[in-house]
Amino acid sequence: QVQLVESGGGLVQVGGSLRLSCAASGSIFSLNAMGWYRRAPGKQREFVAQITSGGYKKYADSVKGRFTISRDNAKNTAYLQMNGLKPEDTAVYYCTQGSDYTTDYWGQGTQVTVSS
Repeated sequence: QVQLVESGGGLVQVGGSLRLSCAASGSIFSLNAMGWYRRAPGKQREFVAQITSGGYKKYADSVKGRFTISRDNAKNTAYLQMNGLKPEDTAVYYCTQGSDYTTDYWGQGTQVTVSS
């Protein structure tokens, strides 16, 4: 059974940084794409970033240049480095795992709050 456990969320001031981690188990981590989505209060869930099994990275326009996704296959962990945080980045952030074209599993989410 695949499990994804996020950590690293919290409260940060505008312009600050956070690094989210996603520890995965129950699958062959290196063969899967990893991603991040978020849901802001009162809004629909939206894509944030993805890194494929081959290391190709994709970002939402709203986070390009500020967020960096990465993975450590030896540690079965994916990361989301978030810099230059804005109030509109406040959301619950979810880690995902799947193929390069599908999202099959979701974590429980971690809250990120950016105060102005």
